[in-house]
Amino acid sequence: MSNQQIDILFQLVKSLTKAEKRNFKLYATRNQSSMNLKFIALFDVLDKQKEFNEIQLLKKLPQIKKQQLSNLKRHLYKQILASLRVIHIQKNIDIEIREQIDNARILYNKGLYLQSLKVLDRAKEIAKSSNQDILHLEIVEFEKLIESRHITRSLETRAEDLGEESERRIEVIEGVGNLTNLSLQLYGVYIKFGHIKSEKDALIVQTSFQPKLREAERKANTFFEKIYLCQCYVWYYYILQDFPLCFKNAQKWVDLFKENPQMIRRDVDLFLRGYNNLLSVLYQLGYSTKLKKYLTEFDDFVKENESTFSENSKNMVFLFGNTARFNQYFLEGAFTEGKTWLSDFEKELTLMEVHQKIDSHRILIFYYKIACLYFSSGDNENALDFLNKIINSKVGNLREDIQCYARMLHLIAHYELGNYNLLEYLVKSVYRFLAKMEDLNVVQKEVLVFLRKALYSQPKELTPLFENLRDSLLKWENHPFEKRSFLYLDIISWLESKIQNVPVEEVIREKYLKRVR
Repeated sequence: MSNQQIDILFQLVKSLTKAEKRNFKLYATRNQSSMNLKFIALFDVLDKQKEFNEIQLLKKLPQIKKQQLSNLKRHLYKQILASLRVIHIQKNIDIEIREQIDNARILYNKGLYLQSLKVLDRAKEIAKSSNQDILHLEIVEFEKLIESRHITRSLETRAEDLGEESERRIEVIEGVGNLTNLSLQLYGVYIKFGHIKSEKDALIVQTSFQPKLREAERKANTFFEKIYLCQCYVWYYYILQDFPLCFKNAQKWVDLFKENPQMIRRDVDLFLRGYNNLLSVLYQLGYSTKLKKYLTEFDDFVKENESTFSENSKNMVFLFGNTARFNQYFLEGAFTEGKTWLSDFEKELTLMEVHQKIDSHRILIFYYKIACLYFSSGDNENALDFLNKIINSKVGNLREDIQCYARMLHLIAHYELGNYNLLEYLVKSVYRFLAKMEDLNVVQKEVLVFLRKALYSQPKELTPLFENLRDSLLKWENHPFEKRSFLYLDIISWLESKIQNVPVEEVIREKYLKRVR
């Protein structure tokens, strides 16, 4: 994972579309001051650079002295943002509402408070229809200020109405704030630990979050309160590995948006996140047909609306769509087909990483999925390359679960390659790592014991060893706390491939075909 620091102005320039660059040039050349001419020249050089290089930049701009560069870059940054605001006001309802509030403030400062109230009234209707509760409250508070300082000859009940409206918005904002805090806490638990590991973990999660969720559910009435409640429940049940209830809430999340299509336009990112959670839980449930159906829906929605997406929304499409495609290959056992697709994906992932458009958590997940796909297709060398990236990454305790299972798969890939001399050392190393992470469960212990035995066994002794391990692990496949091992690593299919002496891809593919017959 790249730790390279990117110049923020360079990063902003490189994020611009052709239309945004053209708009900036028009905006920036509205007057011809010497300062403007300099920062336009700076913009042109930055736009042509493939990587930021300050020395080359100053050589190409002799009219700019080194000591001037910092101020000039800061000015250019502000000008680009100002030009972007002109474009994005048409795409972002909150920017449009804020502009109306700003206009109302200007009119009020000029003593035109009746005109100001009219602007605020229009802005409030937009805020209401788009569920922009914080901006709605800001408008109401501004209206209260005007009404308290001037005789506007409004309705007799105006003061009471505004007071009640303000109180209601405060209640809603508090409810949404509590739910987003709760969602963030649950997400933080998952990012650090993944799924629950024991009955003790389950009890901690349930006692910490269930009372808060029940209380929030009782109060949730507005659109965003209901959406964020679904989000909280999705994380809660996902951590607890209760995938049917997780699916129910992810489905409700998406359906709420479909029932309110105007809200899809207002917050497309939140809609895309709902789809992502729906697709993810369908993978966990093994529902390949439904996964394919909803992925097609997701792709169709993207094709129809991508021209209106922000860069952030496009990044989400990359993350969510490709995660679902990985999962589809895994469920269908189509690993050879997936390898063909993988070469283009890896190039895109590298670009996303270099330009810091993807976080360490997502990169870690993609590395693991790439490794699993290579391993399942029989390409252990490439699998090891990506597993080593995870093992050698400096991400602290981020996604301890991924780090643990990457090491387990790392051992198995080395076993497949016949690196037995190395394995003896690696088994001890992994055992120590898992013990340190307090993640050494029954399944992992049995696999480690098996690998130690297999290293010193004769070829004719191996098949019974594989059979014994498979039969032993099958007992844990549906255990509430041990089953998580099988979510990360399809160890049963690997063992069956060794017993039957066929590729692991063939075993998984046959299981898929039996499910859909």
